[in-house]
Amino acid sequence: MKCLIHFMLSILCRAQMPLYCSRFMVAPCKRTLGDVVPDHSSRVFRRCWRRLWHPGRLYTGSVTSSPDSEFRNSEMSTQSEKPFHTPVMVKEVLQFLDIKPGQVVLDLTFGAGGHSKAILQSVPGVTVVAADRDPKAFQMAQRLAEEYRGQVKPVLGRFSELNNLLPALGLRPGGVDAALLDAGCSSMQMDSAERGFSLSKDGPLDMRMDGDRYPDMPCAADVVNALDQQALASVLAAYGEERHTRKIAAAITQARSVYPIGRTLQLASIVAGAFPASALYARRDRLQRPSHVATKTFQALRIFVNDELNELHAGLRVAQTLLRPKGRLCVLTFHSLEDRLTKRFLRGEDLAAPPRRSHRQRAKARLGLEGEEHEEEEENEEEEKGRESKHWVSLKKVIKPSEEEVQENPRARSAKLRTASIAS
Repeated sequence: MKCLIHFMLSILCRAQMPLYCSRFMVAPCKRTLGDVVPDHSSRVFRRCWRRLWHPGRLYTGSVTSSPDSEFRNSEMSTQSEKPFHTPVMVKEVLQFLDIKPGQVVLDLTFGAGGHSKAILQSVPGVTVVAADRDPKAFQMAQRLAEEYRGQVKPVLGRFSELNNLLPALGLRPGGVDAALLDAGCSSMQMDSAERGFSLSKDGPLDMRMDGDRYPDMPCAADVVNALDQQALASVLAAYGEERHTRKIAAAITQARSVYPIGRTLQLASIVAGAFPASALYARRDRLQRPSHVATKTFQALRIFVNDELNELHAGLRVAQTLLRPKGRLCVLTFHSLEDRLTKRFLRGEDLAAPPRRSHRQRAKARLGLEGEEHEEEEENEEEEKGRESKHWVSLKKVIKPSEEEVQENPRARSAKLRTASIAS
């Protein structure tokens, strides 16, 4: 009887909805994580992608929501909201970049252009190279280039592609005066339901920052429908720093055995179903607001799908190559994985080696107190001594947004700004 119900649901699914995400094909962009993140995460990434590409695990179902979730979501508007973008710590970025008239600035993550516009408005005669992997962001950069003719040079590409793209614009090593990297997911992407980044908006479970530039690139729906339970748990642990990985992975594999997972709210409800009702919003963010239990699951899938840690490392290397001596870099991060990678890179550490731990972290590990909120790690000045990089000079310790900014823009609550300049 169960098999008959499953068969009927799958037929209904394929008849009513088109196939959203592509079948699995090998994507050449997923092969270089080994020298980027700590060894444990590197092994997780390679093992999970091998399982994802295994022919026996190809997901051939339609990526839609289940009938009951469609009914629950039928009253919700499917129209995407108009993107609203508020750049984070603009004053601090302008202060530490210290851009002079006529200089060249590399904005590695143009997004909706908030920081680039602030630079153009505050510094006369500056040239901004506006790069982004998102085609919609590229279109916005093109419109800004029409407004500031000769001052904005749009570039469409990932960090790992920029070494091949930027020389065409005349950029050579040492040819950039200041660089900005705003890591993670942009508000523009998060506010668009059809992009599939937000667990609070119903849309296809996509999460690809490149949009449709790489049709053969797996989306988040491909991942949750194809990876086995162990691999899913590994992804959630490595990229979401989730503690209840086995429970969530088991719930996902059980749900997809009945019906394919293809919508954001569908996945959020599956994850929520793995916990008692009292735990649904038991977690709190930095503003002490309730945080959905699926938040870290969505973060892990997004990072995994977009190879974000590897790309972040590639972007940092691009900045290191192109900046002139004493050229300045500002990096904005929004979760602990990004921040730790950036911090270790600017210190000149070997990213393939296990990260160094402070005395406090080692003590917590011995007592079994290492929790899920790694982003609250405090930096000890004594621990920082002797960790200077031969390439970078730190301008200031990590900077956090003011309470006023967080109140006005809650998405800035987890932001951290790290600043450094190229050693002369």
